[in-house]
Amino acid sequence: MTGTGSTDSDRGAREPRLVGVGVGPGDPELVTVKGVNALRAAAVVVVPVLAGAGTGRAEATVLHYVAPAKVVRVVFALNEREDRARREAAWDVAGERVAELLRAHGTVAFATIGDPNVYSTFTYLAQTVDALVPGTAVETVPGITAMQDLAARSGAVLTEGTEPLTLVPVTAGTAVLKEALKGPGTVVAYKFGRLAGEVAAALRETGRTEGAVWGSSLGLPQESIRPAAELAAEPAPGSTGLPYLSTLIAPARRESRGGKL
Repeated sequence: MTGTGSTDSDRGAREPRLVGVGVGPGDPELVTVKGVNALRAAAVVVVPVLAGAGTGRAEATVLHYVAPAKVVRVVFALNEREDRARREAAWDVAGERVAELLRAHGTVAFATIGDPNVYSTFTYLAQTVDALVPGTAVETVPGITAMQDLAARSGAVLTEGTEPLTLVPVTAGTAVLKEALKGPGTVVAYKFGRLAGEVAAALRETGRTEGAVWGSSLGLPQESIRPAAELAAEPAPGSTGLPYLSTLIAPARRESRGGKL
């Protein structure tokens, strides 16, 4: 006999659940099996986009695994650093939209390039949604990061033995990058495309150009991986410079096999 009342399991299934899914740096083959399962299990998959922009990197990756009808594009002020009011207003609007989806569907996945716990828009979204839909369960599924993909594609070893690994967003300033480069370990620089000339200068000043490599659009048709020695001090005439999300690896200085064990 079929009852008309809802059971505890029915109510539990409808409890709001927001899942941040790392979909890697661009190559659809780098999404984990767990990530694919999370995208397919969610009622709705949200992808962050810029206003008026075409298909974004996260969206393009997601569309390899779920039907377009299941994907909801939500506008974020991605990369907005100067106008704080505009940035936070965009977060609020995006949070409201995701809150609506949670109330309507129960489980919503948010696809983010890289990993949801590494410089991801998901962090801000989760904070906003928590205030709008109290009791929302927030989970994350880890993803392959750009530094891991660049290391694999370029042959750059990230760490050995007792070496430290420092990850620096160059948006924090090149002074922070220089300080890291003076240390003994590998340094990874994120978001340096607009400051490529300053990054090249920092590598030269600290003697870390040799062996360093940079990459952009990893896993995409326009992928570019080059030695850091090719970074120009100034963009070529008419050029807009490197893509914002370019990544650089400056490996630790190594003199012998296993020398830092």
